Amino acid sequence: MTARVGKVTCDLTITLDGYAAGLNQTEQRPFGDDGGDGWGDKLHAWFAEGPEVHPDEFGRMMTAKAFIMGRNMFGPVRGEWDRQWKGWWGDNPPYHGPVFVLTHHPRDPQPMEGGTTFYFVTDGIDAAFERAREAAGDGDISIHGGATTVNQYLAAGLIDELRLHIVPMTLGAGTRLFDGVPPLNLEQVESRAASTVTHLLYHVRPSTTTEA
Repeated sequence: MTARVGKVTCDLTITLDGYAAGLNQTEQRPFGDDGGDGWGDKLHAWFAEGPEVHPDEFGRMMTAKAFIMGRNMFGPVRGEWDRQWKGWWGDNPPYHGPVFVLTHHPRDPQPMEGGTTFYFVTDGIDAAFERAREAAGDGDISIHGGATTVNQYLAAGLIDELRLHIVPMTLGAGTRLFDGVPPLNLEQVESRAASTVTHLLYHVRPSTTTEA
């Protein structure tokens, strides 16, 4: 694997019980059943407060030069690509750079307005990481979600910085952060609370073991 230059980051909103999405994802409900009425209404309500309340979080989110996401974050289409689904974000997604989508089913790249191109990677997380690193150059890579994809990269030791936005609710079921991830050595470097969310920033350090 090539040398790492920029940081590898993850920025994820989760519930108090660790879920990044509920069950029953649909085209109208990309985060599934979160108790709200639409597009992540409760889970991502803090977004509605805007950059005036959360300037650092809004400023950090899209600074990466390349992005990696799982297929479920890209859309609700399962199995073979039976239609040209272009993502949840309209014709001009907010990434403005290359986005590598993990999938088991091949598909041609999907260019969008504003410089975003979705590339569909069928040969695993390492291959997606290599392509993202090449595309990012000296810049950062964002492991953009969902939680299943983040867990794979955490387990592989490839994430340097973990930014969590914890909302005061529980789901009890869905896609959960840290499932299947070995113990991590996290250094908390920032904590900021607001009325609808607590922002936490961790550096992910190599795990240490103590011999008896």
